[in-house]
Amino acid sequence: MSISTRKILKNVILYTLVAFILIWCIFPFYWAVISSLKPDKDLFEVNPRLIPARVTFENYIKVFTERPFHQNIWNSIVVAGSTTLLSLAIGSLAAYAIARLKFKGKVLVMTLILAVSMFPQVSILGALFVLLRNMKLINTYPGLIVPYITLTLPLTTWILQNFFRELPKEVEESAAIDGCSRLRTLWSIVLPMAAPGLVATGLLTFIAAWNEFLFALTFMQRPEMYTVPVAIALFKGRSQYEIPWGQIMAAAVIVTTPLVILVLAFQKKIIAGLSAGSVKG
Repeated sequence: MSISTRKILKNVILYTLVAFILIWCIFPFYWAVISSLKPDKDLFEVNPRLIPARVTFENYIKVFTERPFHQNIWNSIVVAGSTTLLSLAIGSLAAYAIARLKFKGKVLVMTLILAVSMFPQVSILGALFVLLRNMKLINTYPGLIVPYITLTLPLTTWILQNFFRELPKEVEESAAIDGCSRLRTLWSIVLPMAAPGLVATGLLTFIAAWNEFLFALTFMQRPEMYTVPVAIALFKGRSQYEIPWGQIMAAAVIVTTPLVILVLAFQKKIIAGLSAGSVKG
């Protein structure tokens, strides 16, 4: 077999593998989209079609007219957005201190950060519920934002401190000579330089908070306070035994599409942020 034939064969295998992985990843979302556009009767066909015979937007209309789904979306926006902003604000300070300051116990601090991030949610669920109930924070935004920060802050701190380490120290030293304090240097110089890392970390944090289910199910007990994952999971049909699959698929498409758009819009910054520190030089 000649070299050119081997090269062509390798390319064919590579492209086939990439196409298979791409179809494998996209197909669930595609199936959700076409299912959301089908009438209820067509969802239970014996031989389901990849292209719907009839297209209707009835499921999308019912999601907003028969349920308080607009309020559920607003709840998720408030909770996920607040969690992201607070995690970035606190995590930036912690990450910068770990990356730049010299103090005893730095390794222990990083170990504890990793250890906290590895705790399963269910292990602290009961204690958190009792604490939030005693503080009268059940069915409130703070009652969900504070627990979310405990989940996202370790991730935020870990990613950002790795990114801050790769920023040139000379710029910060020049700012210190000009009389800038640490906080002023962080705000005016370091954070603008670390924009790719902040965007990548912020999106990961937002997605984690947006998709979280267990805490939201436990701490939000009124339908008007549900976040979108809980609201979708608790969709009910006309009877006790009916599951409105068409509306569930429509709601899933509605809450997933904005995340896909965000990731595609900021993909370059995400890649730059996540690859920071992987190559030195």
